Amino acid sequence: MQYTQFGNSGLQVSRLCLGCMTYGVSGQGTHDWTLDEEASRPLIRQAVEAGINFFDTANAYSGGTSEEITGRALADFCNRDEIVVATKAFAPWRQAPNTVGLSRKALFQAVDDSLTRLGMDYIDLYQIHRWDYNTPIEETMEALNDIVKSGKVRYIGASSMHAWQFMKTIHVSKMNGWSQFISMQNHYNLLYREEEREMIPLCQDQGIAVMPWSPLARGRLTRDWDEQTERSQADEFGDQLYGGTADADKKVVEAVAQIAEARGIPRAQVAMAWLLSRPGMTSPIIGATKEHHLPDAVAALDVNLTDDEVAALEAPYIPHPVLGLVGQLPILGQTTLKD
Repeated sequence: MQYTQFGNSGLQVSRLCLGCMTYGVSGQGTHDWTLDEEASRPLIRQAVEAGINFFDTANAYSGGTSEEITGRALADFCNRDEIVVATKAFAPWRQAPNTVGLSRKALFQAVDDSLTRLGMDYIDLYQIHRWDYNTPIEETMEALNDIVKSGKVRYIGASSMHAWQFMKTIHVSKMNGWSQFISMQNHYNLLYREEEREMIPLCQDQGIAVMPWSPLARGRLTRDWDEQTERSQADEFGDQLYGGTADADKKVVEAVAQIAEARGIPRAQVAMAWLLSRPGMTSPIIGATKEHHLPDAVAALDVNLTDDEVAALEAPYIPHPVLGLVGQLPILGQTTLKD
């Protein structure tokens, strides 16, 4: 395993982060394809044994059961002081006032709830899962600063939003001497490269770690375009992300397949190697539902694509609508996320 500095912080993280959205009680929350605790634990252990020390979950995943399963497994398989545990807040935990968003009240409740579910005394990286249009960013950033000062959280990060919004958080924090975001978790892969326009250059300029989600486009980059899986058949959010540009995206998938065949390696390694080689990438978030997923991801660390291969992978891309910043379900005047 390779390790790297996490943005401007002193954290050392593995070049791959295990995304734990996959692990949780099926049917709780918006995902029906998650793995229960018995099926999840061997995969989390496999990640630990592969050298991964970075784990990402959220209060929204499977009604909080992802945090519970992840916390119990890490307690059994890891030394707490060696690993970096990340979780997120924003999504509603109940359909009632003050149980959603990034208000001071909501954040103070959410962090305590996450700590209880994780079974931990502190969270290494606490992230806002989306931008809250109903709460002043000054209120959110001051609350996050106070949570850091309380000792419940070591660092703070953000997830998908517009670059102007992220820059506003940086400005507000610097102006007031508050804790600043050290990371951006955004939507980025061979099928969705809009983040190259503003967000990734902003993160490079400001020394922000980038940990993209869906690096394999929810599996679309690993198989033939028309091939279906149990997850893809039920993945409405994936259809929203990639359904509108299918003709161009299919050509990208075919380019991945051609390079993988020529090299004699799985397609997942080609797609992940491309992402790892892009400027500004720190630690992509990988999902693992099968035993071979983690070895493929780790092997991609040693795959060096040629300039011609990179050009072939990138050539079919066309501009995409900006997607993945907010979900589609209105709850109490806000929007919730599905990823």
